[in-house]
Amino acid sequence: MDKIAVLIPCYNEEQTIKKVVTDAKNALPDAVIYVYDNNSTDKTGEIAREAGAVVRHEYLQGKGNVIRRMFREIDAKCYIMIDGDDTYPLEFAPEMARLVLDEQADMVVGDRLSSTYFNENKRPFHNFGNSFVRFAINHLFDSNIKDIMTGYRAFSFAFAKTFPVLSKGFEIETEMTIHAVFNNMDVRNVIVDYRDRPEGSVSKLSTYSDGIKVINTIVKLFKNYKPFAFFNSIAVVLALIALGFFVPVLIDYINTGLVERFPTLITCGFVLIIAIQSFFAGVILSTMAQKNRRDFEQTLINMHFNEK
Repeated sequence: MDKIAVLIPCYNEEQTIKKVVTDAKNALPDAVIYVYDNNSTDKTGEIAREAGAVVRHEYLQGKGNVIRRMFREIDAKCYIMIDGDDTYPLEFAPEMARLVLDEQADMVVGDRLSSTYFNENKRPFHNFGNSFVRFAINHLFDSNIKDIMTGYRAFSFAFAKTFPVLSKGFEIETEMTIHAVFNNMDVRNVIVDYRDRPEGSVSKLSTYSDGIKVINTIVKLFKNYKPFAFFNSIAVVLALIALGFFVPVLIDYINTGLVERFPTLITCGFVLIIAIQSFFAGVILSTMAQKNRRDFEQTLINMHFNEK
């Protein structure tokens, strides 16, 4: 088992990968540097190997697929994940590793948003998207994560081996964050500098399509991890709609003694029934989610027991 493994997922990063690998070796001389080439059409893999990295391949396209492969194949006491585009200085990696190795943190988040990100990043919609996602997750999951979408993180062995990777692409960071927060893992924030990509280096993140995927991931994980809140919200909305249409019918009946809008009354009844079903669906699924959380805790206990 490696003490520290630096994980660098890459797709067409020949312009910057040599510097990232070299900086990682200088910042963490005892670490093993792994570069996972995700079907690059340039010389990313060749340059990384020449720089001293262990180069492996993931042929299913997408960052989520790469992370799944990394966590499955590599055993380490501490994992440092960083992008291959040279946007994150490696000087902060030793502190992130220390928090995992010495203070048993499960995930350390490299917080760009509290430092230079908004000044360095030249894509305004990315800035808005990062802020919106942070706001949404912190409010939905009652957390205080400073940067949700950062690709600069450190993980413990327990996190890497118990994290069920479901995402295929860039929504993987959102999934990681929600998984850690929901399961009450020890999450730390370390403020890191951010620098925009060098000229000629192109971002693989699509502002709109990947943004929609991230929002969709938040909604799905909110439903899966907090089903009572999700379905109860739907139940409340449906009940209010039913009540809103029922009140005029009731007022007419009080004034005239007649029900003149039977279709509206019947529709209100059906909507109210759906609201009640949604409420009980939330109750049942929340019980199942609680059992899943107990099973997860038992898995962590068994993992620590086996390590000893």
